[in-house]
This record gives sequence, structure tokens and C-alpha cells, in this order.
Amino acid sequence: MTQHQAVSPKVILTVVAFGVFVAADDLTVVSTMLRQIIFDLQIPLPDGLDRAAWIVNAYLIGYVVVMPFTGRLSDIVGRRAVYVGALGLFLVGSIWVPLADNLGSFIVGRVLTAVGGGAMVPVAMAVIGDVYPAEKRATALGTLGAIDTAGWVWGPLYGALLIRFLSWRWQFYLNIPLSLLGMAAAWWALGGLPQPEKRERIDWVGTAVLTLFLLTLNLALLNSGDVQSAGGFASLTNPSPLHQYTSHLYLAATLTLAVFIFWQHRLSVGRREWGVGSATPHPTPHTPQSPAPLLSSTLFRRPNFTPAILINFLVGSVLIIAMVNVPLLVNVLELDVEQAALISGTLLAGMTLAMAFTAYLGGRLTERYGYRPITVAGLVLASVGFGFMGWTWAVGTPFGQMGWQLVILGLGFGLVTAPVGTAVINTAPADQRGIAASLVIVLRLIGMSVGLSALTAWGLRRFASLRTTITLPDLPLTNPAYQRAVVEGLTAVTTRVLAETFLWSAGLLILAMLAAFWLHKESR
Repeated sequence: MTQHQAVSPKVILTVVAFGVFVAADDLTVVSTMLRQIIFDLQIPLPDGLDRAAWIVNAYLIGYVVVMPFTGRLSDIVGRRAVYVGALGLFLVGSIWVPLADNLGSFIVGRVLTAVGGGAMVPVAMAVIGDVYPAEKRATALGTLGAIDTAGWVWGPLYGALLIRFLSWRWQFYLNIPLSLLGMAAAWWALGGLPQPEKRERIDWVGTAVLTLFLLTLNLALLNSGDVQSAGGFASLTNPSPLHQYTSHLYLAATLTLAVFIFWQHRLSVGRREWGVGSATPHPTPHTPQSPAPLLSSTLFRRPNFTPAILINFLVGSVLIIAMVNVPLLVNVLELDVEQAALISGTLLAGMTLAMAFTAYLGGRLTERYGYRPITVAGLVLASVGFGFMGWTWAVGTPFGQMGWQLVILGLGFGLVTAPVGTAVINTAPADQRGIAASLVIVLRLIGMSVGLSALTAWGLRRFASLRTTITLPDLPLTNPAYQRAVVEGLTAVTTRVLAETFLWSAGLLILAMLAAFWLHKESR
């Protein structure tokens, strides 16, 4: 790529971070609007819960599936075109959604906003890689991570305010001027970004197969348990109509992944045979017909790349456990539903705000000390947080105690963000930064889906095993003392199961620490 930068890197960071914040807000904002949306779209309850779940799931799947293609597309056609185009799709979806009068039309609009929002994140990371030198990228990527996390935190609160004073449609009405402003700013600021030195052909076959893999994998994971979505996203628990086809979806995901790997290998071998990309290319009329692989295997052989994305996968798989189990545990301990929602929201806000703070701090520290020590420090903090939660959370644990332990957890998660993302961006060649950045996000989101699925399966089995150990008094079933003993026993068992998942999470973070020692010490 050739460089013709005309705008300050800080201005460019501000512009792309603005779009990322708007997309992050849109990802979580429906969590507090869901009841009103279901009512306005006239979805019958409880029979319609399986269909209503797609209000959330359609966005999550579209958000993940689009990332690899758009990340790679930005490598081929340039960052500005893809980033502005992503905002354009987000704008179209934001116009479509409030005009929808039925669930099908609403989901179409949500998918459009998901595709636009998902495309912006890896392209924004690649933009930072283009405009910042290697020794200064960590702070910039940490800032972007902090802003992305802040959008997650702001979304549910913003949605609640809109429902209180306006309506859920205003979320999308207000997206329209924000999208237009973002498009204008991006077109101006990104005009001087590096441009591809030559236009590669797009690997459409690889794109289609990888999209099918991500689609079937996410559908299978979403339908592996009763929990459809989590934390700040939603809390719908009805199995979807695809629940009975979960094994078929896993099989389809396995087959499409195998086909994708075969196709990428074939393209790589073919290009080497024709001399494409070599120091002494062999002229042939067939060379231009060979597209570049969507995902080059050489990325995984570069220093730091594989351990960084492995760490991101493991962090995602345990981050979702905190986001799911904290609200579940609070709802078990707190009988008042509205009070439970307020408490769990406050606890998760403390964790995510701590994440936002240390995402920026982690970037500054990475520039000074390198990837490994900051990543290890973050993983140690997060594992300590999970350890406290696993050993001390029980019936009667004060919510204040839960709060400071979740802050420790959030501080650890945030510290990991910048060094891992920077390690990937710095090790990728300039013409593969887009696809590399997309893998950072995709692996974390897939990790969240895998963690959620495994959590559901293990938790249900563990609960079924422990409930047989409940000791009940020898009283009639209708006796209030008997009924109280049943409730107390089930509460204790549920709390124990949820606390045990925190200990398992600490164990997974120890595995991530082992991968962190595989990272090179130097950040440049």
C-alpha cells in the first residue's frame, strides 16, 4: 500500500471511533426496548418468544458473519470505500427499522444495521494500523477498545431513557443524522489513507464458504442451550424452531470449515505455482485469474498472531460467563424483579466501565512494556476476580462485595484488549490488516458463543445432579415450611452452580496465560 496521509492520526481515530461507538450502542440498546418492540410488533407471548429472539440473534449473527469479508475487502479496495459503505448500510437499516410494521420487516432492517455495524469495527482497527506507527498503535487501539466498550455500556441506559420519554423508534431516527455525519467525516478524513498498490481479485468462493461456516456455527451454538442471548443483549430463553436441527448445523459447520481450508490451500498453492507474489514472478496470462486467498495461512505463522487470537477466544468464552451469570444469580437472590434488574445492571456497568478505563491504560502500558507483561497482568487480575467470585459468592453475599470483585474482573479484561489487538495488527502485513483485525473480533465473539453454549449444557447437568442432594423436612407438600425449604434448597444449589462456573472461568484464563508467554516481549 502507498501512503498519502493528509489528516492528523488523532482526527482519523476520532472519526472511526465515532462510527464504532454508534454501532456498539446499537448492539445493546434493544435489551431495554425489547418488551415495547414485542408489543408494538404484535408478537404473541409466550408462544412468540422463539420468533422474538431473532430481534437480538439476527443482529448478533449478521454482526459476526460480515467481519472477515469486509475486513479483507478493505485490504483490496481501500479502507475509505468500505468504511463509508458500512455506514451507508447502517443508515439504510436505521431508516428501515422504524418503518417496519411486522417482525419479518424489522429483522431485515436489523440485519442491515448489523452488517454495517459489524463491518466498521475491523476496518477501524486496520485504519489505526495504517496511520499510526507500530510503536504508537497500542494506545490508539486501546482508545478504540475503550470507546467500543463505552458504547456497550451506554446502549441499555440510552434505550431505557428513550422508552421512558419517547419510543424505541427514536433510537433509529437519531441514527440517521449520526450516520450522515459519520459518512461525511469519514469521506473527508480517510481520503489520505494508504491505497492498495494493485487491485486483487476477491475470493468469492472462499467468502461464501466462510460465511456459511460462521452462519451455521453461530446458529448451532445459539440453539445448543435454552439461553438464546445474554447479558446486555437479551434474556429470551425459549428454544428456537432450529433447536431440533442443532446436530445438523454442527455437521454443516464442520464440513464448510473443511471446504474453506481446502480452498484456501488450493489458492495459495496455485498462486505459488504461477509465481504470484514471489520475488521473481513468472509472466503468464493465467496469473491475473487467480484471486488472493481470503485468509492466508501465512498469517498464522507470523510471530504473535496465533497466541493473540487464541487468547482473545478464551477471554471471550469467559467474558460471556460473567455477563450471563451475574444477572442470573442476582435474580435468584433478589425476589423483586425490577430491583433485580437494577442491581444486575449496576454490577455489570461497574465491570464494563472498569474495562473501558483499563483498555486505554493497557494501550499506554503496552507501548512502554510490550505485549506479554500487560497481557499476563490483565489475565492474572481477571482470574483473581473470578476466583473471588467462585469462592465467596453464595446466598447472603452482599451486593457491594460482588460489585468490587466485578470491578477487579473488568480491570483485568480491559488490560488484555490493547496488547492482544496490537500484537495482531503489528504482525500482519499492510495488505492483510483488515482480515487480521476481523479475526481479532470474530474469535472473541465466537468464544462468547462457545462459552455460552458450554455454560448452558454444563450448568443444566450440574444443577440436575446437585438438586438430588437437597434435604427436605418430613412435612406435607402443602406445608409452608416445606415449600420454604424447597425454595431455599433450590436457591442454594443454583447459586453454587453459578459460582462453580466462575472457578472454571479462572481455569480457562490460566490456559490463556500460558498462551500469553508465547507472545514476544517487544511491542515493535
